[in-house]
Amino acid sequence: MMEESKLTYFQRRYLMDCAKRGDTLPLQLHPTPSKEPELAVPAFSPPVCQRSRLSARPHLRPAKACQAGNAYIREKFKPQARRDLEKEKQRLQNILATGKDVVKCNKRQARVQTKEEEIPEPDRFEELVNEVQERREFLAEMEALGQGRKYQSIVLTEISQKIREMEIIDKKRSEEIRVSMTKDFPGGNKSDAHD
Repeated sequence: MMEESKLTYFQRRYLMDCAKRGDTLPLQLHPTPSKEPELAVPAFSPPVCQRSRLSARPHLRPAKACQAGNAYIREKFKPQARRDLEKEKQRLQNILATGKDVVKCNKRQARVQTKEEEIPEPDRFEELVNEVQERREFLAEMEALGQGRKYQSIVLTEISQKIREMEIIDKKRSEEIRVSMTKDFPGGNKSDAHD
């Protein structure tokens, strides 16, 4: 390759020395002072924008530069209380005075009380209303960011599904109300019974 590229002996020797040392090869070889520089015409034209070549040797920062960048400074330890000392003192006083751990008894009673209390199930209709509102807010945020078209079809499809589910729940409720009303009034409205 060196013979084909018409390099001088000095340039060949310089390239071989760089390769032996493991240094990066120079992008341009300077001509020797005894010879005038010749403009070599390349066989092919190089691309307009050339990618930067990675060197074979990594570029490492010196240790002093790393230490100067505060990379080796540790954060100081800040202890935090893991437990409430006042509660621990109160608990120890109760154990010494009564021989029992009062706090544990209170916890057991609290657990029993929560089991007895029935937690009302959230209304599905209200959940759906909240979900539709959340999706509308999300779509408004995306439109404000310029991404509205990307999410519009997905969000509108989800909203229509939620509204359809709300309509089904509404029909069931109105049917239940109508049935309960006809039970309360045995005569009822006969035209509604046939529909």
